[in-house]
Amino acid sequence: MAGKYWIVSLVTALSFIAFDVVPALAQTKITVGVAAMSPRTIPLIIAQEQGLFAKQGIEARVVLIKGAPILVASLVSGELDVGYTGGTSVVGAAAQGSYLKILSSVSSKLTHTMLASPNLKTAEQLHGKRFGIQSMGGTTWMHTILGLEHIGLDVKRDNINILVIGDSVLIGQSLEVGRIDAAVLDGVLARRLINKGFSVIVDLTPANIPMVNQAIVVAPDFVQKRGELAERILMVLVDSLAFTLAPVNKGIVVKTIMRRLQISDTKVAEEGYQDLLTSIDRKPFPSLDGLRNIRRLMATQNPKAANVKIEDLIDSRFIRKLDENGFIEKVGATYGIK
Repeated sequence: MAGKYWIVSLVTALSFIAFDVVPALAQTKITVGVAAMSPRTIPLIIAQEQGLFAKQGIEARVVLIKGAPILVASLVSGELDVGYTGGTSVVGAAAQGSYLKILSSVSSKLTHTMLASPNLKTAEQLHGKRFGIQSMGGTTWMHTILGLEHIGLDVKRDNINILVIGDSVLIGQSLEVGRIDAAVLDGVLARRLINKGFSVIVDLTPANIPMVNQAIVVAPDFVQKRGELAERILMVLVDSLAFTLAPVNKGIVVKTIMRRLQISDTKVAEEGYQDLLTSIDRKPFPSLDGLRNIRRLMATQNPKAANVKIEDLIDSRFIRKLDENGFIEKVGATYGIK
């Protein structure tokens, strides 16, 4: 899944993140799996630490899963109740026959920057150049292809070389030392290179390119058998998003970013906070267009993905109910958000 990531140590699959708040009054226990830690994970952490789950009678155990495929398998098997992951893993699972349900999309657009070596200033100069990705068909590859499409370039036609480098940190390092010529990076990784004189070919955030970066995902039988609980979970999500976005809570959110993402530099944390504000949605509706983008690109690498019925991956009735009955607006008002 794509996003503004900082590196933290990944624990063994299904090992517990050391969240210290276990509400005494919570009645319904659930286990929530997170595929990777990033600023977009902060609303989930806020919900845990600020007692927002407890407000809805839920005791949530949050676990860090080593990789989205394991998270998906754990949802299918019932080891996890809820997944906090991206659309790429959901579409990939569907291509293999396992249809999960996205109840809400926390982050639904590309918020990255296409960077290039200091001597490259325009899109035209990227013909024949080398771009770094993490894996073919993966999220960083999708971000790159979407970015190239946006500036009118095509991998084959324009002889662009796609090189598998590693995660976003390694991609940034490879660009810095000249192993690659360009990359699509996010947040602090992009800023670091910009400050060193690397060229900004395009900031993709204003383009509003649909991409499901972070979503609330469950197995189909969860919504069938536990619909009332699904609605309460989304009430928690709406509350945590409003809390996170509210200016009055900036200090708490910045401190949470520093503590949970292991950042010691206040300036970096402040930048992460600003990134977060632009990358999460106050009204977290599932994005059909974001999933269609994922399916379209994934099908070029895995033909089975072309047959995935995107509409069957979404169950938006709960989040739409919260919007239609005024819950989202009411919660926002409590935090001073108009």
